[in-house]
Amino acid sequence: MSERLATNQEIRAKEVRLIGPTGEQIGIVPLKIAIDAAREADLDLVEVAPNAQPPVAKVMDYGKYVYEQERAARDARKKQKASGQKAIRLRPKTDDHDFDTKVRQARKFLTQGYSVRFQVMFRMRELRRPEMGLALLDKVIEDLSDVGTVENRSGLQGRFATMVMAPKAGAS
Repeated sequence: MSERLATNQEIRAKEVRLIGPTGEQIGIVPLKIAIDAAREADLDLVEVAPNAQPPVAKVMDYGKYVYEQERAARDARKKQKASGQKAIRLRPKTDDHDFDTKVRQARKFLTQGYSVRFQVMFRMRELRRPEMGLALLDKVIEDLSDVGTVENRSGLQGRFATMVMAPKAGAS
């Protein structure tokens, strides 16, 4: 909850549009009568729409209301799907076993719902043969075509060739 709502004596309006504890509209009443009605029901008077003319106030248990709002926000955070991007770096001369390990890790990321950015890093003389690195990216695409699709692929930019793969819709 971003800001606290005015309750009971904190409400500054002379009269309010009162909503009862069960949700029924009581009407426009002076503030004192609204506070007395809330006390009679052993609840709080909470200003739920301060900018309305006249302001809207509801008879409710404010502590319970705040707890339910926090709980709903917490549940919403729990249900958010993991999103983001994982990065995997390769070299043109990466050995087959190391390549398989990195592809297996990328497969795991893609099935978890992450997108994966592959970077092939070139050093010194390797820059003269960029087709080796691009062939490595082609091999990655071939190996992961069942769980991911290429979202973005750029050629050689400086010392890196980059590609982003996103999870397939039905794969995760």
